Amino acid sequence: MKHAGMRSTALPSGEIVPALGQGTWYMGEDRRLLQQEADALRLGVDLGMTLIDTAEMYANGHAEEVVAEAMSGRRDEVFLVSKVLPSNASHQGTIAACERSLKRLKCESIDLYLLHWRGGYPLAETIAGFQDLIRAGKIRHWGVSNFDTDDLKELYALDGGKEVATNQVLYNLARRGVEYDLLPWCRSRRMPVMAYSPIEQGRVLGHPALARVAEETGASPAAVALAFVLQHDGVIAIPKASTPAHVWDNRTAPDLELTAGQLAVLDAAFPAPRQKRPLEML
Repeated sequence: MKHAGMRSTALPSGEIVPALGQGTWYMGEDRRLLQQEADALRLGVDLGMTLIDTAEMYANGHAEEVVAEAMSGRRDEVFLVSKVLPSNASHQGTIAACERSLKRLKCESIDLYLLHWRGGYPLAETIAGFQDLIRAGKIRHWGVSNFDTDDLKELYALDGGKEVATNQVLYNLARRGVEYDLLPWCRSRRMPVMAYSPIEQGRVLGHPALARVAEETGASPAAVALAFVLQHDGVIAIPKASTPAHVWDNRTAPDLELTAGQLAVLDAAFPAPRQKRPLEML
């Protein structure tokens, strides 16, 4: 389902995906909330946020079970993203981890499968696992997460490394280091960056500058923070929302056009990097 007016971006393959998706970090931790969380994800899909991001790490696989419930009867509407832990990312371990995720997700394939962060296994082994999974029809694309620019350059130099479809990193108003070199490097290769924790898990929302811009726009501080991330070309944001009100609020962000003056207010409060910064993780 493609919701009218939803901003989108393209993967290197040319496939179009929504620029605003849905995250699931911290979902699945309380089994009593499974239905509520799944309902929130379904509402997001109804509103055009059809990209859902999850991982085997989240709640020890229970977040993937929440996603399975949300996708029940409508798998073909969802662009599904999941991740393999670095401790599982050997050639055969990557394949086995994917098969376990597919079982929890109750589906036959994952659209985009990511290495969650760099670990002890050689990247060539992980790529070989990804390639076998593609040949078997168990994943469609692969990518990485928490890779800095040097990591991506190393990956690109490997056999098959240029097949990487995305890099998922921490990016929000308070964590703008990736703007210095990582975003431009990815953009030059037409590889979108996926921004996780795009509102810093709520920690930026009380800032006076956000409140000022929110008042001017009539939007919430969270929507303004999301709109800031989304105004950068080639960025996909994946905020988590567990309630209908939060889902609806997130959906307003792609339609929010921040003026040059409003962006200047945010820039003054959350300055852009003037030099290379080490990649941050949560």
